[in-house]
Amino acid sequence: MLVEPSDCHEEVEEDDVPEGVESVIEQLLVGLKDTDTVVRWSAAKGIGRMAGRLPRELADDVVGSVLDCFSFQETDKAWHGGCLALAELGRRGLLLPSRLAEVVPVILKALIYEEKRGACSVGANVRDAACYVCWAFARAYEPQELTPFVTAISSALVIAAVFDRDVNCRRAASAAFQENVGRQGTFPHGIDILTTADYFAVGNRSNCFLVISVFVAGFPEYTQPMIDHLVTMKINHWDGVIRELAAKALANLAPKAPKYCTTHVFPRLLTMTRSPDLHTRHGSVLACAELTHALYRLAAQQSRPVTEYLDQQVVQGLKQIHPQLCDRQLYRGLGGELMRQAVCILIENLSLSKMPFKGDTIIDGWQWLIDDTLKSLHLISSHSRQQIKDVAVAAVAALCSEYYPQEPGQAAPIGHEGLVEQYLAELRSPEEMTRCGFSSALGALPGFLLKGRLQQVLEGLAAITRASPEDMSFAESRRDAVRAIARICHTVGVKAGAPDEAVCKEHVGQLYSTLLGCVDDYTTDSRGDVGAWVREAAMTSLMDLTLLLGRSQPELIEAHICEQVMCHVAQQASEKIDRLRAHAASVFLTLLHQDSPPVPHIPYRRELEQLLPRSDITSVSWNVPSQAFPRITQLLRLPTYRYHVLLGLVVSVGGLTESTVRHSTQSLLGYMKGIQSDPQALEGFSRTLLQVFEDNLLNDRVSVPLLRTLDKMLADGCFEAFAAEEDHPFCVKLLALCKEEIKKSKDTQKLQSSVAVFCGMVQFRGHTRRQALLQLCLLLCHRFPLIRKATASQVYEMVLTYSDVVDADVLDQVLAVLSDTAWESELAVVRTQRNRLCDLLCVPQPQLVPKPTNC
Repeated sequence: MLVEPSDCHEEVEEDDVPEGVESVIEQLLVGLKDTDTVVRWSAAKGIGRMAGRLPRELADDVVGSVLDCFSFQETDKAWHGGCLALAELGRRGLLLPSRLAEVVPVILKALIYEEKRGACSVGANVRDAACYVCWAFARAYEPQELTPFVTAISSALVIAAVFDRDVNCRRAASAAFQENVGRQGTFPHGIDILTTADYFAVGNRSNCFLVISVFVAGFPEYTQPMIDHLVTMKINHWDGVIRELAAKALANLAPKAPKYCTTHVFPRLLTMTRSPDLHTRHGSVLACAELTHALYRLAAQQSRPVTEYLDQQVVQGLKQIHPQLCDRQLYRGLGGELMRQAVCILIENLSLSKMPFKGDTIIDGWQWLIDDTLKSLHLISSHSRQQIKDVAVAAVAALCSEYYPQEPGQAAPIGHEGLVEQYLAELRSPEEMTRCGFSSALGALPGFLLKGRLQQVLEGLAAITRASPEDMSFAESRRDAVRAIARICHTVGVKAGAPDEAVCKEHVGQLYSTLLGCVDDYTTDSRGDVGAWVREAAMTSLMDLTLLLGRSQPELIEAHICEQVMCHVAQQASEKIDRLRAHAASVFLTLLHQDSPPVPHIPYRRELEQLLPRSDITSVSWNVPSQAFPRITQLLRLPTYRYHVLLGLVVSVGGLTESTVRHSTQSLLGYMKGIQSDPQALEGFSRTLLQVFEDNLLNDRVSVPLLRTLDKMLADGCFEAFAAEEDHPFCVKLLALCKEEIKKSKDTQKLQSSVAVFCGMVQFRGHTRRQALLQLCLLLCHRFPLIRKATASQVYEMVLTYSDVVDADVLDQVLAVLSDTAWESELAVVRTQRNRLCDLLCVPQPQLVPKPTNC
């Protein structure tokens, strides 16, 4: 008979325990270390049930055996099973208060348990189970029994709820903290903390590290433990995101304990910067950077220098970080990328913190690192290249602003006079990433360094925005150059009559010409439409430049320039890429509805404000085709915008994306139905359509979608008004352009699209119909069997659709020839059938042109 572990049974002898119980418990203890989670959980449950039937002394022995699982020689499986067992024992009241002094330190270790395994870590299950133990404590003990351990447990649970990497662990810790607050009532500031760090609030990791942590650290009981945990466990974490968040969190907590950060945290961090472990070095350098700037901001609020918080030893330690890393060659090889990124962030923050290094040789070392990083971008892995470029550019901007000027508005005369010339020379590098880096760096330079060189810099950047055959695929460098141009314009501002100091009348024409040229960048390579990056940046820069001029000197914005800007942006707002269309619409509406002051010379401003009201800025999702195209198609009514909007629409209508094609087609055809009763509008639209075709002849990006668009418009009867008149000029010109487009073409998509257009053009009477039929007969003997077969199929449908094309007497013969002929056969066989078809259609038989012979 099993015995309850109560006081009345203390005298029960050990002999009263049935034989075999010890071996069962031993098996359960082994099960706590099993590799299967279900087995560990079952073993923990079993130990709880067995211990509940044992005498108190024996049950306490079981607790001692469970505590043996928490050795650092054991695996994470043993720690997890041990935590589960302790939780079960505690929940059942079998964990005696006398054991708390042994159990609590173990659980505190389990709450931060984590072991690195390759590229990841294990231990999340252990931390989650440790939270379960703390939850069980709240139910098992009276408040006075837990009082000696409240400070340690509450701090550990708060830290886990705020700083744990795993969302399940943060939520488990929050739940355990809540349970203790509710049942124990002794956790410091428990209700206040739970209000902010509840189960749902801790779901977002960034919010936990950067927002909730600041609130919790406002209570003195938690401030120092949280700071110590970040320095000890998170600054050297294996996950780079956690290291970055920890550094920022440490900076946010610094104002809560500035003296402690100066006297205790900084010496530890500076020691960690010399660690052989890459993660520790990287995290500590980031932490030094963020912490220094946090203390500077705190000192600035009190109108004191940052050195009030940093002693001379810390200042020297910060200055020595770069030389030490450079001497050990830690910018090269494995981990070099991380250290370059971290030190660039350090340079930026030390510069922004106005550290007393002006005139020191360390500035030259920092400048060398930044320049070398920008030159080496092509050697850096693609996934981290953009981030490293951004931090290097931010570093050079802060460095130049703080340490190079000797007097307001003047550049340092020695050592940095050739910086701009050096950066301009790097723009001609054969490496695209080098161009990207130095373009962005030029855009970030302070105004005093650009003084006297503005024209030279703008010309240098403009030169690399123009694609040449050898750098056609350098879309990223063109994008960064466009961004740099706009940033420089904002830096130097607008000032009349100062071409080398600020933007003035002499620059405006060149700037708009460069940016408008980039809006027409449709470069493609193996990555797809890479020109979209350039177009997006160019539209943003056009908006920034126009608003800048509008605020300062609106008379510099000429009418024809404003018209080009609005038309080009409207074209992008009607094209097929959702993200780009949304961005273009945002730019267009921003320029249209700018009030203080309004952008001058916008064509048809009043009509545009009615078609695209201010509410469309927020209420319309322009990246959704069903919302965007019905609105942008309305601009076809305005002659100034018609050409560019139609140019964008034909690319969308003739595209491949199903939703874009469907909604753009519906919008265009709906507009065409609306103007059928207005001959003047129809004539204007037709002329514009022919102009688009003629301007983009043999430009496959536009011409192939345009042929598909024409097919849909002809099939929908958009040009029925022209069919009543023989050889209408529109029909004649359209036929001539289609013939020119497919001449000598080997593009099967283009040829198939042209077949559909020729079939649709037989609705026009007179010479146009005969020429269209002749082109179809020529395509029936095309050298590509695929084209012959597709042509025969579409001609068959055309004959049935347009009843007046073929005489009723020969209709059956025409259909028989088209359907019965094997159009994929040899050309000699096919040509006979084709000639017979020509006779039936009253079309002259095409004659073979003999090939020229060499003399």
